[in-house]
Amino acid sequence: MALHNSPTPGGATATFLCPSLPIVTGPTPSPAPALDAGLDPASATASNPASNPASNAASAAEPLPGRRGLITALVSVAALASILLLLLVLPAARSDPYTRTTLELSGSVGNGGRLFRLNCAGCHGLAAQGLVGPNLHGVDRRKNDRQLIQQVVSGRTPPIPRFQPEPQAMADRLAFLHSLP
Repeated sequence: MALHNSPTPGGATATFLCPSLPIVTGPTPSPAPALDAGLDPASATASNPASNPASNAASAAEPLPGRRGLITALVSVAALASILLLLLVLPAARSDPYTRTTLELSGSVGNGGRLFRLNCAGCHGLAAQGLVGPNLHGVDRRKNDRQLIQQVVSGRTPPIPRFQPEPQAMADRLAFLHSLP
């Protein structure tokens, strides 16, 4: 991105980092006083940084020391806030009352198999071998119990509808899934 200096009607020099965002850097001094004092205009420009467009462009491109500290502080605060949010949200997700209650129960493989044949076999097959839905053999090795519960109750995987069976019924389904080879 190039810096462009251009005079404004008020006698100031505007430095453009982007055509729509001018930065006014200060008044542009006239070379006439240097001539009146008997000085060479070139040396007056070199000794006065405000009249040197290259110096103005370089100083406009460099961030102010106070801004650098402010940016660093803001980035640090944002990072800290993100970490605190994660520390608060993750335990809350793990403490979902439905999931916690389901995991505290002991499931029945027989009842889980019956519920599976009634509700799940249409897509996963009578032997859980997979039809429209995936093969569920070994699913307990691919997903933990929390993930399996969320998979069933969330409805995020069509054609599974969003539903929440009683915690005991879900514990029975988990026991059945664990019994599959």
